[in-house]
Amino acid sequence: MPHGGAVSRSVVIVDQFAPEARALRDVFDERFAEPRSTRADRFVWDWWHVPGQYTALRTPAWTYFPRGIYERFHRGLVAWGRETLGCHDISPPWLSLYIEGCRQELHGDLPHGPWAFVYSLTGWRGRKFAGGETLLVRDEVLDFWHDFRSVRAVEEHEILRAIEPRFNRLTAFDPRIPHGVRTVTGTRDPREGRLVIHGWFVQPRPFVRGPLAVKRLSERIAELADHLAIGELPIAGLLSFAFDVDRRGAVHNARVLSDTTRVPRDHERERTRLVRRLLQVISGWTFEKQRAPSRVTLPLVFERG
Repeated sequence: MPHGGAVSRSVVIVDQFAPEARALRDVFDERFAEPRSTRADRFVWDWWHVPGQYTALRTPAWTYFPRGIYERFHRGLVAWGRETLGCHDISPPWLSLYIEGCRQELHGDLPHGPWAFVYSLTGWRGRKFAGGETLLVRDEVLDFWHDFRSVRAVEEHEILRAIEPRFNRLTAFDPRIPHGVRTVTGTRDPREGRLVIHGWFVQPRPFVRGPLAVKRLSERIAELADHLAIGELPIAGLLSFAFDVDRRGAVHNARVLSDTTRVPRDHERERTRLVRRLLQVISGWTFEKQRAPSRVTLPLVFERG
């Protein structure tokens, strides 16, 4: 499974993510190698155009690629989501192609999943097109008036974060943040465009590697309600923990895996205390003795109506 890419509150980027990258890209290039070809597997693309919002070519990724290559990539992506974000699975992903004029205007994805992902098969180095970056509205813009100064100018790079779709790069981000894709210009050749596999990490739920009984873990999770003490705290998002359980049943190395929880600025200290308190409670858990160590991923979902 790929490693790297420290998780922030909003986005995680992992370069050189999948060993299958070149094989996946070769499948695409081979199908478009001869422009005059009428082979059936070229006729699988949907021209997705929603005026003023989305323009791209797309096709289901799991049917486009040979089964063996795609399943290896898919399993690696699912495993990464479980161990890094606390999400059990991914939505059926799309393969999307952006050529001249293709783009996505800013939007938010709700309620598809707690994390979105974009995996790039784009020939970014030596590209012949402009644009194609994934755009994310910066957190400080979402709270724009907090430290506003009338004498300070603001330009695009201070409003939007642009993430280049480099080859074999995985970008995962909080899909509640307004995001889009900068318009691609300069090529109509499919082999020279922006090519990405994308979707959402879904189904946050506990995941155990090892002999720890799920029933015992469920009992501990139920006890967490006594320690939450949320009250009127207006919190929403996914908070995922990970910890190890040794043979004696003691918890070690409890840590926050990912945290997209958000509250209004005036409640940030309360949110921070809540996360700290939960981590302390989990660190003090004990379980029955087991024949081997276990590793646990524990996601907690907070929702606001």
